[in-house]
Amino acid sequence: MALFMDVHHRIDGLTADAVAGAHARDVEVQGKHGVEYRQYWYDEGSGRVFCLVEAPDAETAAAVHREAHGLVADEIVPVQEGG
Repeated sequence: MALFMDVHHRIDGLTADAVAGAHARDVEVQGKHGVEYRQYWYDEGSGRVFCLVEAPDAETAAAVHREAHGLVADEIVPVQEGG
């Protein structure tokens, strides 16, 4: 499994509740894809969202968002965990 940061550059009308709801849908769907959406960060003012995800590859990580709520990331970047 690899670790990725996905980036949504602008989600119009972004709210804390909306992000929490989308993450909850990701968690409901992730198991059948062998993915774990670990954590997310967001900025309501800019509409930016960042999701940390463990997945076999970037396309599989995107498939979870696509199925869960349709808000596919603009970028999915491989990352490594630091100390």
